[in-house]
Amino acid sequence: MTEEVVLMKGNEAIARAAIRYGVDGYFGYPITPQSEVLETLAELKPWETTGMVVLQAESEVAAINMVYGGAGTGKMVMTSSSSPGVSLKQEGISYLAGAELPALIVNVMRGGPGLGTIQPSQADYFQTVKGGGHGDYRLITLSPASVQEMADFVGLAFELAFKYRNPAVILADGVIGQMMEKVVLPAQRPRRTEEEILAQCPWAATGRSKNRKPNIITSLEMQPEIMEQRNLHLQEKYRTIEENEVRFETIDCDGADYLIVAFGSMARISQKAIEIAREEGIKVGILRPITLWPFPTKAIAEMANLVKGILVAELNAGQMIEDVKLAANGKVNVQHFGRLGGIVPSPDEIVAALKEKLM
Repeated sequence: MTEEVVLMKGNEAIARAAIRYGVDGYFGYPITPQSEVLETLAELKPWETTGMVVLQAESEVAAINMVYGGAGTGKMVMTSSSSPGVSLKQEGISYLAGAELPALIVNVMRGGPGLGTIQPSQADYFQTVKGGGHGDYRLITLSPASVQEMADFVGLAFELAFKYRNPAVILADGVIGQMMEKVVLPAQRPRRTEEEILAQCPWAATGRSKNRKPNIITSLEMQPEIMEQRNLHLQEKYRTIEENEVRFETIDCDGADYLIVAFGSMARISQKAIEIAREEGIKVGILRPITLWPFPTKAIAEMANLVKGILVAELNAGQMIEDVKLAANGKVNVQHFGRLGGIVPSPDEIVAALKEKLM
């Protein structure tokens, strides 16, 4: 299949991109608002074309442990869920990070806490970038703001996951998962052969140990001195990722008096908000973090020297604002605007918050 332009939902884009990028296996469990990922894969039946395994596990816990097993053999494997489901996966995600296994976890966020609502939210920021499971670990986290990015980030997430042997997350909110836009899907890539996997993943437990010692995939170490060295190695890897993989987008920031920092759907809504504000003579720009971890700390620190105030717009009670405040380091007034319970604000609400909190 060559490149193809299709109108689809964000969740459908995830599924179709997974097939096109040659993913080996998907293990998941249905939960609103991301169920279309599994439903689309079931409808397209990639096991008949590319050989991709698609399995609805008996639970979220089972799904993430199937991902652990597949990742341990060097395969491109993934799962998807929504907020409460991802909470159930946290132990397995920590195990993946501890064993340094590449994998993709997709979270299409819904409102909480608890079962909450099936409406969109961005309240899983803390859980994702601060480590929802136990231990000192980090997850490479990509935040799409369009259906096109939902598709593109599947390939990017796997690229980064294998480059650094680290789990990667696509952290989308329910708006991006459910909205429909035209998407350019990549040409079909073949799945890697066993020989290619052996060459690219010498660490994998493939069952083929000829001419080498057997590989053991584990996050367990009973000797504290060795466990400390493992942790120090992880921290050094995370520093390397922070130095090399920060991604962000700026819009109308040249000469701006005020800055809005927003990700996902709130960045899309903020684009209209700055149009309204500029029509009223208020010079506002946007900085959109594309990687929520590693976070664009330096870019925000530089902007803090140039603007009069920063508004952090999120679909939560205030989570990313903590990282923005740390980046700004007291140089400028940083305020939060958010809606809760699945309510998505209008651009006019963001403009009103900007005026009330910063002007």
